[in-house]
Parts: sequence; C-alpha cells; structure tokens
Amino acid sequence: MNEPVNAPKPLTGVTPYLSIPSRGGQAAAEFYARAFGAVEVRRQVADDGERLIHAHLHINGGSIMLSDEFPEYGGEQDVAPKGVTVHLQVDDADEWWNRALLAGAVPVFPLADQFWGDRYGQLKDPFGHCWSIGGPIKAG
Repeated sequence: MNEPVNAPKPLTGVTPYLSIPSRGGQAAAEFYARAFGAVEVRRQVADDGERLIHAHLHINGGSIMLSDEFPEYGGEQDVAPKGVTVHLQVDDADEWWNRALLAGAVPVFPLADQFWGDRYGQLKDPFGHCWSIGGPIKAG
C-alpha cells in the first residue's frame, strides 16, 4: 500500500511529550501553531469534546506530542512543569522569538548574542513549559 506524499515519517529518536494543565491541551496545540509554526499531524479529543487525549505536532522539522492531564489515570493535576526546556535551533532566532512573544510567550532569559556563538534566549509558554530558541548570530 502506498502512503500519501505528505504522510509523517515514522518517529525515531526522542520526542518530547508535554502534559498540559487545566484542560489546556487544545489551546496549547493552537498556541504552538501560532508561536512556533507547528503543523498538526494528529489530534484525538475525548468524548466530552473538551480534553485532548493526544496531539502530534511537527515543529521545525521535529515532532512533539502533548495531551491534557488525566489525573484519573494516576497523574497529578495542575502541576506546574519544571526541570525541562524544549530547544528550537532555528535559522532566525529573532523571527521565532518575536512570533512566540506575539502569541503570548513570556521571556525568561532575554534573547541575545551568546559567547558560544548562538543568538539564544528562553521563554515560557502560557501553559508553563520552558522553551529555548537559538540560531546563528547575524553578521554586522
């Protein structure tokens, strides 16, 4: 059987899976589309039409998955994400940074030229997840 031309490639490597607090999964998927140009591969919504069971997104050539929290399956509820930063290595850090800010992200570490050779900064999305954006320093 032939797959469609635009069919996603099988996943390999490491894929972040974000748990979104306060029934914000569908809003998070929409935020990631506005902020980071995410393209939705798949979305599955619970029977109640509100909670997101699963979403698979492509961002900048990679995959990320997310869902709402489901405390009835043993997880805690409304836990603030911490300890992980999702990094985006991009061609134009300023463009990606500004788009994320316009979508509602909040700066945590200002975007600036760094000693290691990247233009780099960190921000938080409206759901508490930390993202870093890095790209080449612009000449001149």
